[in-house]
Amino acid sequence: MPSPSSQPPVSQAQGSRARRDRIVDLATTTGLASVEELSRLFEVTPSTIRRDLARLTAEGRLARTYGGAMALSAHPEASLRQRTGEAYDEKRAIAQWAARAVEPGETLLLDAGTTVGALAHELRAIKELTIATTGLTALHALADAEGVHVECLGGTLRPLSQGFVGPLTEAALERMSFDRVFLGADGVTVEKGICEADLRQTRLKELMARRADHVYVLAHGGKLGRAPFHAWATLKEGWTLVTDASAPAEQVRAFEARGVRVEVAGSG
Repeated sequence: MPSPSSQPPVSQAQGSRARRDRIVDLATTTGLASVEELSRLFEVTPSTIRRDLARLTAEGRLARTYGGAMALSAHPEASLRQRTGEAYDEKRAIAQWAARAVEPGETLLLDAGTTVGALAHELRAIKELTIATTGLTALHALADAEGVHVECLGGTLRPLSQGFVGPLTEAALERMSFDRVFLGADGVTVEKGICEADLRQTRLKELMARRADHVYVLAHGGKLGRAPFHAWATLKEGWTLVTDASAPAEQVRAFEARGVRVEVAGSG
């Protein structure tokens, strides 16, 4: 098994988020890595690495082991609760941009997930909306919202994502159409589309996209170009990626080159 110290060094200029992402990648390929090895690799102090590991553990992306080493969690998909505090400011900026795209009186479809849940909270201020959702986070945010009619697309609940999937959800979708759909993602790439942990999720996202006039994928910069799982949803041309100012410029250009409209929230 290759040692993390055999990997090329990473410039400190890439920032703490890029370093944490690289740590997760290394854990995936090597299984274990010590604080000392990571400190040498990234040219930062051991205390900086310990803070990185503590944050990654809190986010559910890694599990700590004895002696300061770390390993991938037994279940690589973080729960919705674990992801709630991740990239909070970025998700809020994305949610605020998406809410400004909505007009009073529209009928919307909301996916499960934390970023779409943040959007649901922003939508409480818009009157005369009809909103259907597959996510418990959005349902909780909208349950007592005045002037918003809420439809729950039931089905089989996935505890990790707190979202409904399966044939009952899909059957309910066939009876409705929407002005806009807002989809979440575990990762999104130019080549393959939306990456998710479960094939039922990717099938559902494709069906959701077909039922709406306008399709938006909400994904903060850390999710662009990432493929943590092996289930994919492909989208027809004409969809919009809503990301934030942390999105790598090369990723934004790559999506735009494929005809995807990219909106960078919080960029001024």
